[in-house]
Amino acid sequence: MLNMDVNNRVVVETALQPWQASPMQGVWRKPLERERLESGLVTSIVKYEAGSQFSQHAHPVGEEIFVLDGVFSDEMGDYPAGTYIRNPPASMHTPYSEHGCTLLVKLNQFHHNDKSAVTINTLTEPWSTGIGGLQVMPLHSFEEENTALVKWPAGERFRLHSHFGGEEILVLSGELVDEFGSYPAYTWIRNPHMSQHLPYVTEDTVIYVKTGHLLRRR
Repeated sequence: MLNMDVNNRVVVETALQPWQASPMQGVWRKPLERERLESGLVTSIVKYEAGSQFSQHAHPVGEEIFVLDGVFSDEMGDYPAGTYIRNPPASMHTPYSEHGCTLLVKLNQFHHNDKSAVTINTLTEPWSTGIGGLQVMPLHSFEEENTALVKWPAGERFRLHSHFGGEEILVLSGELVDEFGSYPAYTWIRNPHMSQHLPYVTEDTVIYVKTGHLLRRR
C-alpha cells in the first residue's frame, strides 16, 4: 500500500519522482496513492509514449482522468491536454496515444451511485467568478464530492478555511503556497478531513481541486 491513510497529509512533487514501468510496454506511471500493486484504489501520473496503448480493460469502480499534456485517445475519441474525463463503473475502453501524453488518473474511487460519463474540454469552457479574484470551472459534483479547476491571479490570497471531507490538489501551472510550504507545477497534495491552511500565490496559478471525497475512505 502507498499513502492510503487519509488522516495523513501527503505532498508529492511528482516532477522529481522516477517513472515506473506499467504492465504495458511504453506506458509509465508515478503512483501517488495505491491500495494494491495492480488493482484497487489508485491515483497516479501516467505517461503514454508515442504509439503506445493499453489493452482493453474495464473500470469496476470508475476511472477519472485529467489530460496534462499531449493527446489521449480511445475508441470513443481523442482528448487533448486540458480534457477532463469520467468513465463510470463497469465502463470499458482500449486507450492509446498516437503522439504521447501525460495524465492524472484516479481508479476505483467513484461513489457506487455515481454513474455519469463526463467529458469536458476545459480549454473551451467558460470560467465562473469565485471568491476574491479567483475564477472557478466546475467539473463534477456528486453528493459530498466536488471537483473543479481554480485559477489564481498573481498575488491572490485566500482566507483560512477547513477542508470538510478532505481536499486533493494537483498544481497544473504556476506555484501554490501556504504556511506549510510551496508547491510548483505537478505537485500533488492531499489534505485530511477538517485540516486547515491559508493558501496564496505570487504568480498566475491553476490548480485541479477535489473536495469532500475522503469521507468515504475514513
